[in-house]
Amino acid sequence: MDPTCWRLTLTLVVVMSSTYDTEASVSRHMDDFIAAVKQLEDGVPGADPVAVLQRLRWAAGLRDPFIQHFLGDVDSSGFEMDARLLDYIRKTVPYRVTDDAREEGVVLTSDGTSVALRPLLLGIEAGFLSKRSERVRGLYQLTLARDLGRSLRHSSPLSQRLGPDGCWDSLTSPHVFTLSDTPTLLTTAHVNGGMDGVILGMEARTVRLSSLLTEYYCHQLDREGLDAAPRLISRRRRGNFRELLVPPTLVRHVMKSVELQRRLERKSKMELKERKQLTAAVKEGMKEFVHMFVDCPPIIPRCMWGAEPYRGTPTNLSLPLSFMYIHHTHSPGLPCLTFQQCSADMRSMQRFHQVDRGWDDIGYSFVAGSDGHIYLGRGWHWRGAHTLGHNSIGFGVSFIGDYASSLPSQHSMGLVRDQLASCAVGGGRLKANFTLQGHRQVVNTSCPGDAFYKEITSWEHFGEVKKN
Repeated sequence: MDPTCWRLTLTLVVVMSSTYDTEASVSRHMDDFIAAVKQLEDGVPGADPVAVLQRLRWAAGLRDPFIQHFLGDVDSSGFEMDARLLDYIRKTVPYRVTDDAREEGVVLTSDGTSVALRPLLLGIEAGFLSKRSERVRGLYQLTLARDLGRSLRHSSPLSQRLGPDGCWDSLTSPHVFTLSDTPTLLTTAHVNGGMDGVILGMEARTVRLSSLLTEYYCHQLDREGLDAAPRLISRRRRGNFRELLVPPTLVRHVMKSVELQRRLERKSKMELKERKQLTAAVKEGMKEFVHMFVDCPPIIPRCMWGAEPYRGTPTNLSLPLSFMYIHHTHSPGLPCLTFQQCSADMRSMQRFHQVDRGWDDIGYSFVAGSDGHIYLGRGWHWRGAHTLGHNSIGFGVSFIGDYASSLPSQHSMGLVRDQLASCAVGGGRLKANFTLQGHRQVVNTSCPGDAFYKEITSWEHFGEVKKN
């Protein structure tokens, strides 16, 4: 069995044997949900994935007119389901954000990201139905377009219409997910679920739903990391979605979703002026959506890797900066291949920097793991402690591992070289003509290792130190 999904055999027993008296007692991990799906499949031998998805939709009460327009109503005659399993699905799948910023209907995955189940399941069902009719219908509307329309119609700044991410009360037994900032109509977990719904909907295959989810969310990387990993896994979410996304097409889907919702609510058609204004707002908002969730790499928040608080008061940077400094950690000396190991390495480095060196926090701005993610250190706004004498003019980005004689994975290098840098420039945090340098160029050190330093000299924006 894949070690990253060790919970599945245990969880199947838990889902069957437990009763859930409160919302907070429901375990919200993707492994637990996959186990529930497997239990549902085992109770209906021979049922195809669409039948299983329809039972999930019925159990979760996902039957509003918009959904039924694309997927039809569910004929529940003859449905039988274990009462405890039914209760679990009803508490796990329906989506909402509470007044105290708790996001429900989301689960934690083994790769450290959080996913909303409703858009995921609706997208997969739309994909399977499209395979039957050889026509894609409702895939984008059910996963992202309707909620993008709701979000982008608001007059608030774009930064308040998309995101945020959040934090779980526990990573080993997640129950409560709390958003880290003001809730919006399209959170990071909701977008993750929507993107996964599109990806798996487009790739729908005649396999058990539990197998499809397991292959996607539970793949274990070998020592080559993502360089040798299959294409269809959750760690490649943003790259796979980038290949499918055509922004003007998604804009059209958003507009069609708005118009359909109005018809279903028996509202009059939009006047031409109103339609033009909304189209312009959606096009503008789409740029921010693409920047946040496609151009930028996935960044694991501090709360998710278990960061200790910053000691004292951070000094804010004056953006945009002019430099990006590349490091390797040296110790830890091995690449980290799982969210759990990368998080442990982050905590180890922060402890060394705070306790042994007496710094306020982990020194780096960002850290690249070999698990497909960037880990948030001091981030875009706090001055780091990574490159002596240069911390106020550049971001410090380190790669977990010792790269004196070897290189980081191609994927992790691409995350920083192509995506993090582009994200920084696009977000106004790094100047478009920024200079990239190795730590050794400005400080007496061997960092980022001989092999890695030679590699970065070929990167775009690499620059020699200017001599006075």
